[in-house]
Amino acid sequence: MKKISSVFIIALILLPLIHQSWAFESRPVNIWSDGTRLSGDLFYPKGWRSGVKLPAIILCHGWGGLRSHLNKDYAPLFAKAGYAVLTFDYRGWGDSDSRLVIKDKMPKPDSNGQVTVRAQAIRELVDPRDQVEDIINCIHFMRGEPMVDPDRIGLWGTSNGGRHVVYVAEHNQRVKCIVAQVSAYHSRWVSKQKAEKQGIDRARGEIDPVPQGVDQVPSLKGTPYLSRMADYHPIDFVERLKIPVLIIDVENDELIKIKEHGQGLYELIKDKVPAKYEVIPGITHFEIYSKGRMQAVKLAIDWYDEYLKKK
Repeated sequence: MKKISSVFIIALILLPLIHQSWAFESRPVNIWSDGTRLSGDLFYPKGWRSGVKLPAIILCHGWGGLRSHLNKDYAPLFAKAGYAVLTFDYRGWGDSDSRLVIKDKMPKPDSNGQVTVRAQAIRELVDPRDQVEDIINCIHFMRGEPMVDPDRIGLWGTSNGGRHVVYVAEHNQRVKCIVAQVSAYHSRWVSKQKAEKQGIDRARGEIDPVPQGVDQVPSLKGTPYLSRMADYHPIDFVERLKIPVLIIDVENDELIKIKEHGQGLYELIKDKVPAKYEVIPGITHFEIYSKGRMQAVKLAIDWYDEYLKKK
């Protein structure tokens, strides 16, 4: 009896781990965004049957983030909850192709309209316009995916990706609901004078046509495109939001003033759309990816179950 009991106990311990490793499947995908190839991965529940349309979630990582992190710690959890999940790297990040900038004089195209040029590969640029365009093309991709219900697509964004999903939802009616965590919803920290000066110098060819390796923010990877960030304020378009919005913040955020951003956004929309504001106590901005991860994911899944799973 003792041996049977021991085996039974071990089985109880291992069963959840076995279930966890077998509860989803994934495959690599390519998404084309404004002529640039983005690398992505599509996750879905194991045992999905052809013809069954799943609700879908597109995961949008933050400033300097890569989909490899989302693939490990987030996408499997959403897939096991019954969703088709897309992760991707923004252009110029991770495994995605670079944006190319021609530095030399453009040669005359041949009869097929093709040219051979020397170009600079733009990597690790934090450009809100390009990244928003990448998210929109991920929506297009998922709307054409056979396993996805095109009318039930939600967005999830963290940090810099959080404000992107708010902006996309404000301007794209194909989004059903969103979750945004630890995000800043305006860029008023950017000096307008500096951004204007850079815009002038860039247009006149006096500095690099695309910023590289300048204006970096401490503790964050990548080059911010300040002249494009200066007028990027998703919080200014909240009257366009027509869908459910979950906002998640952390109590001790060292990067973002949550009363000004997350709570401020919530106060503007709470009487207009289904909205909820959650603050995870006792953790910092980056601890939402460790100590607060499971709590934040549960809040998100509960939100999607309510507003994305139902027809």
